[in-house]
Amino acid sequence: MASSSSSTFITLALFLSLCVSSAKSTAKFDELFQPYWAPDHFTFDGEAVNMKLDNFSGAGFSSKSKYMFGRVNIQIKLVEGDSAGTVTAFYMSSEGSKHHEFDFEFLGNTTGEPYLVQTNVYVNGVGNREQRLNLWFDPAADFHSYSILWNQRQVVFMVDETPIRVHTNLEHKGIPFPNDQAMGVYSSIWNADDWATQGGLVKTDWTHAPFVATYKAFEIDGCECPVTTADSDNAKRCASTGGWWDQPVLSELNMHQNHQLIWVRANHMIYDYCSDTARFPSVPEECEHHRH
Repeated sequence: MASSSSSTFITLALFLSLCVSSAKSTAKFDELFQPYWAPDHFTFDGEAVNMKLDNFSGAGFSSKSKYMFGRVNIQIKLVEGDSAGTVTAFYMSSEGSKHHEFDFEFLGNTTGEPYLVQTNVYVNGVGNREQRLNLWFDPAADFHSYSILWNQRQVVFMVDETPIRVHTNLEHKGIPFPNDQAMGVYSSIWNADDWATQGGLVKTDWTHAPFVATYKAFEIDGCECPVTTADSDNAKRCASTGGWWDQPVLSELNMHQNHQLIWVRANHMIYDYCSDTARFPSVPEECEHHRH
């Protein structure tokens, strides 16, 4: 029988090999994405894409296709210097008032203060599941990878392959899980100085504009969903294809990843909606069943 440490190593190696071998090679921006807001605020530098915010407009891009389950990954270098008041977002979302959504929101700050990363999960149009953390590096100094893994058992937010949040399927507890709507992949940059930095106390200093976020290494590997096909049919097909994302090894975090998540929560999390008794006098139901 293998030792516990050997089993952990084997499980981790299998997880990494699945992700690497199944992932599509890095694509060019225009193979997967297109500007959907302020195309004149984009510039291209080789394989990198710059998207800017100025006092006229922000900007955004979206994937050309929608997906149900899989993994998305983008490398981002966030706004350098004084980024107070700005928000750069990377997220997946479906459409309509009952939409599902998985958010990374990078909240700018004054020079010398750390960027904050806010994650959120919307299910059937209901969000209010914010978590905030600071990072263990300067995300404006270089590119770092931000990923979302989505399958029928869990949604995992990752930073440089380190899980920072898990949202588990608790349908057996009567709690809805986002597994029935195809999602697009999006990013945007905009001014949110009414709330983004220190609760809105620090405003955007437009003398530092334009504020530029830079992207490269675009990857999407998931079950692609034709827009002409009903969500119910897409959900049935994507749930039954036996895609790599539904392999048993990806149904939950392995031991190493659990240790990473515990470390992130202990050392970098500064806000968790599950602990906010002012907003939620009764603990949200999903918070009672898992750490996410």
